[in-house]
Amino acid sequence: MTDKITLAFDDLQDRSKADGNAHLDRISLRNHIVDVEIGAFQQERDTTQRISFDVVVEVRQLDPSLKDDVDRILSYDRMTWAIEHELNAERLNLLETLAERVADRILLEPQAQRVFVRIQKLDRGNGELGVEIVRDRAEAARIDQQEAPRPIVMFLSNTAFSSGHLQAWIDQLCATEAPILLCVDIPDLTRPLAQTLVNQRNIDLLAIEQSAWVLASLNDRFEVVATRTELDWAMKNDQVSIWAPAKIVLDAVDGPQGSDGAELALWFARETNAVKLISIGKTLPECADIDVLNLSADVRTL
Repeated sequence: MTDKITLAFDDLQDRSKADGNAHLDRISLRNHIVDVEIGAFQQERDTTQRISFDVVVEVRQLDPSLKDDVDRILSYDRMTWAIEHELNAERLNLLETLAERVADRILLEPQAQRVFVRIQKLDRGNGELGVEIVRDRAEAARIDQQEAPRPIVMFLSNTAFSSGHLQAWIDQLCATEAPILLCVDIPDLTRPLAQTLVNQRNIDLLAIEQSAWVLASLNDRFEVVATRTELDWAMKNDQVSIWAPAKIVLDAVDGPQGSDGAELALWFARETNAVKLISIGKTLPECADIDVLNLSADVRTL
């Protein structure tokens, strides 16, 4: 009987041949090296490091009648695309999370039955630090293939934040069928001044989050969301959400570099594929890719 503990540290090819799956074909991607920003430590932010991917996929045998049709196989391009897709989705702290997502993405392919993923950091510490996982179609957490709901994003300037019409605006939005996501501006309060732009942005983002929590205290229906997981759940469960931007912005691969609340709201609306962005008290430019509605803070009806 194969010792799976020992096997876990053997060559990836040996692992892929274990457990009596000789009837399955295998394709592999080896030593695929990518420069990426990843890691939980502060010194791993705002810099890239090399990580290496080794992937072995067990696949169902092809029908002989398909012959040499590249469109009917799990190609190497699909494997590298799965890696690229997950790296571009958001900045991650853990290799374990990245490995899980790459494995789940590959297992969406109809032919894929089991996948072995090894990811290693090549530039951190002595040796190669990494993680290895094995997932099959039955065990893997399936990626939700339902079409994501399209929210209405409403940005509240500081004037709008303190408006007596705020509750009426929320009631009008809740009468629609779209999920509601609220964004707030940097509060008009004195903030600490940092010596670098990166640190100042972090301070500004935290100031916005303080306003988000103040807004959440005004209504029992409001919940603060800070992660994509919380955001996805909120949009699927008709929750009125207030965006705490720090984590999602800092984890974004191509996120906004500034901390202006209105500009963050515009970026967030694009990220969530919003059906509309309503900006109250600040004017945003018209955009070709999103419906922007600019309103003054003294309006009663949206």
